[in-house]
Amino acid sequence: MKLRSMFAWAMLAALLSGCQSTTVRSAWFDTNFTGPPLRKIVVSGFANNIADGRVFEDAFVEKLRAVGVEAVAGHSLGLGESNLTEAAFVGAVVNSGAQGLLLVRLLGVDTRTQVTTTMVHGGMGWGSGPWGSAAWPMMPVQQVSQYDLATVETKLFDVKTKQLIWAATTTTFNPRSVARETPGFADLIIGQLAQRDIISIK
Repeated sequence: MKLRSMFAWAMLAALLSGCQSTTVRSAWFDTNFTGPPLRKIVVSGFANNIADGRVFEDAFVEKLRAVGVEAVAGHSLGLGESNLTEAAFVGAVVNSGAQGLLLVRLLGVDTRTQVTTTMVHGGMGWGSGPWGSAAWPMMPVQQVSQYDLATVETKLFDVKTKQLIWAATTTTFNPRSVARETPGFADLIIGQLAQRDIISIK
């Protein structure tokens, strides 16, 4: 079996067991943040194109609302406009009444190549058995596979103080599309924020 297929089966098993293809590589939390938990958050995602950004924001907002946190997609406030000034960006977020601003940015997608060597049976060999089949020589076979790792940076700011509350870098194994990966990504980030009591989920 090719190594890529082995990876695919491993990922399927992980998903079926409740794990996600997105994992946290590093995270930071402001220990001076004492709450209360944020009740309303603006979600702004910077993707390769406007369409993907809107899909991401809408899906993340839906996940937040599902756990009882009020959320607003950045594009509904005009945050994705190319000619938006910093002052206008800040004003739109402040006027939304949100306590938190979640900024999500795709850092890049890294294609990696992995080479492994597997020992396989090379065929029938002459042996001591009556039919000359006692020995099956082993021979090395190299297998080459490629996979993608998408790296994403997520930052959560306190709108009132403009201070960073929480930040993390995550990687997603073989991302398929923004629409497919965002729900699992959102679940992971929401879980991390809830563990720190930055948000309160129902």
